[in-house]
Amino acid sequence: MEFKHVSVLLNESIEGLKINPQGIYVDCTLGGAGHSLEILKRLGPEGKLIGIDQDPAAIANAAEKLQGFAGQFYGIKRNFLQLSQVLQEMEIGLVDGFLFDLGVSSYQLDTPERGFSYMHDAELDMRMGPDQPTDAKELVNSLSEEELTSIIRKYGEDRWAKRIASFIVKERKIKPITTTGELVAIIKAAVPAGARREGPHPAKRTFQALRIAVNNELDILENTIKDAVAFLKPGGRICVITFHSLEDRIIKETFKKLAKPCTCPPAFPVCVCGKKSQIKIITSKPIEPSQEELSGNPRARSAKLRIAEKLNI
Repeated sequence: MEFKHVSVLLNESIEGLKINPQGIYVDCTLGGAGHSLEILKRLGPEGKLIGIDQDPAAIANAAEKLQGFAGQFYGIKRNFLQLSQVLQEMEIGLVDGFLFDLGVSSYQLDTPERGFSYMHDAELDMRMGPDQPTDAKELVNSLSEEELTSIIRKYGEDRWAKRIASFIVKERKIKPITTTGELVAIIKAAVPAGARREGPHPAKRTFQALRIAVNNELDILENTIKDAVAFLKPGGRICVITFHSLEDRIIKETFKKLAKPCTCPPAFPVCVCGKKSQIKIITSKPIEPSQEELSGNPRARSAKLRIAEKLNI
């Protein structure tokens, strides 16, 4: 299957990076390589782009799509959690810009056998990288009812979390739940008919929750953003695109901590903790897709872009 992915907030994020043609840039979520291509187009012969992704399909697609940029583009199959190690291994000191386009790619959603989508019946998987030890099938069939409730409530923000978890546990006693179709049927049975008629697909929130849990998407975000900022040159930019409120909240709070790190009590006349601001927040409110973009790509509707710039400390 061809790797198709429509890059969200493309122009806004590229403009936000304030690209230096001789700079070094890192696309921490390579995906369909749309953002990477636009960065490379703006780089001169001395410029470099490192693309990181844990999905080998994304790395293979980028190698083909970006083959005209040999010597400037470097595709690395790793989780962005390992960002510091990647840069150290490549002997890169400081970087001019980082881009994060979080969440699942259109290719992953639209490839049934990856098991991300509640719209296709397939093996229940949801791993962004095939090397990951745990898939969604294992979580659904091994976690306790309390653990499932917690995951669906925390990562899916689903009001029916307890009821869905109860139905999952009841059904798996009869036989293991192995496909997306089986899980969707269980969720539909658990969610009352009235609630199913309103809002998004009844399985959307549970599938999001399981995907986040399988890929440990939220727990690694704060430290990864801090690592990226540590590698930024003064004046360098970090752009982060999120797709749901949980991600956006973490990015917003992490930027705030880095912009105003002082931990002194408000009553203190001067700062004594010695913690210095590392970034200036460029976007006081996140940038959202235009109506024009939404009409061409409805999946962009929940996207938010936040941008920060490294201070000269």
